[in-house]
Amino acid sequence: MHSPKEYCFDHERLEVYQESIGFIAWLSALLDGTVRIGDVKDQLDRASTSILLNIAEGNGKYAAKHRCRFFDIAHGSALECAAGLDILVAKAKLTLEQIRPGKESRQRHNFINCNNLRRMPNSKNFCRSRKT
Repeated sequence: MHSPKEYCFDHERLEVYQESIGFIAWLSALLDGTVRIGDVKDQLDRASTSILLNIAEGNGKYAAKHRCRFFDIAHGSALECAAGLDILVAKAKLTLEQIRPGKESRQRHNFINCNNLRRMPNSKNFCRSRKT
C-alpha cells in the first residue's frame, strides 16, 4: 500500500496491518459486485473495520496487557470475517472459489497476529487457535 518512506504511524509498518488493508480492499470489491446479501455485508464491513482499528490502537499501547487485548479483539474480528464468508457460501450467495482469497488472507492474518501475541511478555498465549 505505502512505500516505507510514506509511513506516518508505527502501526502502518506492521505486516498484519498491511494484510488487513488488502483484505478490506478485496472484500469491498467482492461485496459491491454481489447482489442481495443483506445483513452479512454490514457485519463483514464492521468486522473487517474492527480488525484494522484494533491493530492500530493496540500498537499504540505501551503495556503488553493492553496491547494483547486489542490484538486479541482483532484476531476475533478476523475469525468473524472468515465465518461471514462461510455464511455467504452456505446461503449460495458466493462460491468457495470466490471466497478463497479472503479466507487465505484471514489465515495469514491470524498466523501473523498469533505470533506477535506469543512474543509479547506476559501475554499468556492469547491466541489459542494456532500453534507454531
